[in-house]
Amino acid sequence: MDNGNLLEGLRVVEAAAFVAAPLGGMTLAQMGAEVIRIDALNGGLDHRRWPVSEDGTSLFWTGLNKGKRSVTLDLASPEGRELAMALITAPGEDAGMLLTNFPPRGWLDHDALRKRREDLVQLTVQGDRHGGAAVDYTINPRIGLPYLTGSGDADTVVNHVLPAWDLITGQMAAVGLLAAERHRRRRGVGQHVKLALEDVALAVVGHLGFLAEAQLGQERGRYGNHLFGAFGHDFATADGVRVMVVGLTGKQWRVLCDALSMGEEMAAVERRLGLDLAREGDRFRAREDIREAVARWTGARPFAEVAAVFDRHGVCWGKYQTMRQLVREDEACSLANPLFGEIDQPGVGRVIAPGLPLDFSAVPRRPVRPAPRLGADTEEVLSEVLGLDAAAYGRLHDRGVAGG
Repeated sequence: MDNGNLLEGLRVVEAAAFVAAPLGGMTLAQMGAEVIRIDALNGGLDHRRWPVSEDGTSLFWTGLNKGKRSVTLDLASPEGRELAMALITAPGEDAGMLLTNFPPRGWLDHDALRKRREDLVQLTVQGDRHGGAAVDYTINPRIGLPYLTGSGDADTVVNHVLPAWDLITGQMAAVGLLAAERHRRRRGVGQHVKLALEDVALAVVGHLGFLAEAQLGQERGRYGNHLFGAFGHDFATADGVRVMVVGLTGKQWRVLCDALSMGEEMAAVERRLGLDLAREGDRFRAREDIREAVARWTGARPFAEVAAVFDRHGVCWGKYQTMRQLVREDEACSLANPLFGEIDQPGVGRVIAPGLPLDFSAVPRRPVRPAPRLGADTEEVLSEVLGLDAAAYGRLHDRGVAGG
């Protein structure tokens, strides 16, 4: 049977911090690539990033570096930088791949690296297209999303807690590297691929129609917890549980009306407002009338009954719960879901952790692997990739050039 290593043999060197680039590297590692992360001796910028365990181990760092190999070098020294460049440009048909979100200068300078390996593929994640610094929390204000988030009467900006552009950029980084690697296989040439976080955000809001809407002079308002352009809102049950109910598609709307037996009431709403609720836009126009009807129904019933009725009719809905409830009570976030595996994470302990969300029919899911201890693979990688023997490594280690 295939071992599930879709990218078996592919070697990617990663020099990165925080979300986008490490996520891209981890995605490749979870598909079977050998991903070697290079850090400074005491760890990179994100090595202590919150949240942390009781002993200070970063749950953020361990979460984004599962399945990688860790090499630590004194990157302030010429010898340490030389070793890093040698790892990046090491020979091999499936090597010569670099993923970074650091400025492409010094030991990460593409032209300098190309002199060592002409077919190098380098992908550099940038803040903006000019190479300036940017993160989700600075890009969102520029795009205008904090003015669309929150209740309609809010007079303040509302930031989003999920780094959406980082996450999308991380996946695009993995795709971009694989595309450039395929191009190298077919044409024999390397290249420097640049991916700007800001451009990813601009592209996505363009794809979703936000930019065209603004160009046509249509000012998007704030609608609180209403689903824009169709019907969707949160509701409380009689015993205080809160649920999200959505009627986006025609089928979702029909089964919701059937489940709540509110067909006649909605027909009356149509006649009174002159709308056709079979159209999703008209459901948005009638959102307050629909919300009141659904709120009366859910508010008169306990959660168990609401859930049973919704599931029986195939309503599109979800229960609001905390992260703690998710990990303690929800089967989807447990070993019953093949996405997860149980690992012994150094510095954290025994935990369940997600693997690759992709489920390929031709190969089995790969076991989830923990993140390495910082520098744990330094000696092994220097030996395998650069041919250094134990004595040579020992000398590097004793002089503080190599960690491990």
